Amino acid sequence: MKETIIETSIEQYAKEWCEKELVPGAMIGIRQDHVPVVDKGFGFRNEASQLPVTADTVFGIASMTKSFTCAGIMKLQEEGKLAVQDAIVTYLPELKGSSNQAEQITIHHLMTHTAGYPPLATHVYARKNCIEQDPSAKDYGLDLLNNPGPHIETYDEMLAFMANDEFEWLGIPGDYYSYSNDSYGLLGVIIARASGRSYESFIEENILIPAGMTRSFFDMKLLDKLDNVTTLYMKTKDGSQVYEAPLWWDAPSMRAVGYLKSTVHDILRYLEMYLNEGVVEGVRILSKESIEQMMTPHVEYEPGNCYGYGLRIIPDYFGSKLISHGGGLKGVSSYMCAIPDKKLSGVILTNVADVEAGDLLLGALNKIEGRSYDASPFTYDIMPVTEQELRKFEGVYISGEGMNVEVAIRDEQFGLESNGLFRPLRCIGKNVFMGSEDNSDILQFVENASGEIERIVYGGRHIMRQTSGL
Repeated sequence: MKETIIETSIEQYAKEWCEKELVPGAMIGIRQDHVPVVDKGFGFRNEASQLPVTADTVFGIASMTKSFTCAGIMKLQEEGKLAVQDAIVTYLPELKGSSNQAEQITIHHLMTHTAGYPPLATHVYARKNCIEQDPSAKDYGLDLLNNPGPHIETYDEMLAFMANDEFEWLGIPGDYYSYSNDSYGLLGVIIARASGRSYESFIEENILIPAGMTRSFFDMKLLDKLDNVTTLYMKTKDGSQVYEAPLWWDAPSMRAVGYLKSTVHDILRYLEMYLNEGVVEGVRILSKESIEQMMTPHVEYEPGNCYGYGLRIIPDYFGSKLISHGGGLKGVSSYMCAIPDKKLSGVILTNVADVEAGDLLLGALNKIEGRSYDASPFTYDIMPVTEQELRKFEGVYISGEGMNVEVAIRDEQFGLESNGLFRPLRCIGKNVFMGSEDNSDILQFVENASGEIERIVYGGRHIMRQTSGL
């Protein structure tokens, strides 16, 4: 009876969240000890036809794909075809440049986002064909339209673009964490070259098929051939309404970044690999040692938040280790997580971008474990800051990926404006701020040797300052 009450409460909570966030369709699955706790669809995979969402509905999963890419690297390491401490130029000699920076980068650095790459425009150009054909691109959360650079369709074109050294490195490898789609694009090429197969076929044959993930794939042609595939939706720029935007984006040269399609049932099978030391339904996918390496907190990128190999890790999540990863792409907001020592796992897949799907799933886990929906493993003390001190942070910060944010004082409130929305910020440490209760993202300001603010870390990415004041 208690489980039924909890499940009903979570379903009501999720329904209200979907309505508030204007999510056309979402599917949530949570398991504990292999038993479904929540298995519920909300809304529709196609609103016009009133087609329901199920656990077998195919969604994009976006950057959740990154853990699959790292699982592929670990498989190749087990086969003796590479090692995570290998220099990447062993497999990507095209990257040898005048700075010698690339020659110091290891596969480990790529997997942990610590290679030193700033956010480049590689992924924008890899999607350029789709973006140019899609009128809904104007409403996407990043500025993807004002990029006059080349189309990047092949591995050779991507490597040539990244080898030009016409950017400022963040630091030597290992110095800084900066979430890097560029790095994961390179991992896809390394998998292809070390295995002698395409990236997609290697992941399918070594991860998807043995794990029994029968409705997970990279092949865009299957979207039209399979039944029970979601339609994609886009929010208008002001977030007031949602409309159908059916064109799926693809990036053939960078599928390792975030282009796997999957279902809630399949992702829950995949997460069993992390709960069972590399085994899914009796089939060993990876060794216990490989799984441990993937779930090791290799770098702390925010207080209490770490990154492993393709996985975000909170080492102390109410006394346990939580592993997770989310994803965001056109028509996709996704999140998966697991608490291995409790044999607890969950996933949410939706068909619209720019909603915090992870908030809903973690709220549901809180309820299952007897906490309030909004309980957080972190507590922060809000620190007073004078207006004079805040002025030094003001400026415009722009990345090659299309992120454009402005930090300013507006109506006596210090905050960040992005995508036309102004979000107040609160100081929680030296040069460290967080958003309000509705958006508690961490934002860090980085000083140069002279003590001047030269960049921010926002969304885990280092974004360079363009102006020093307003």
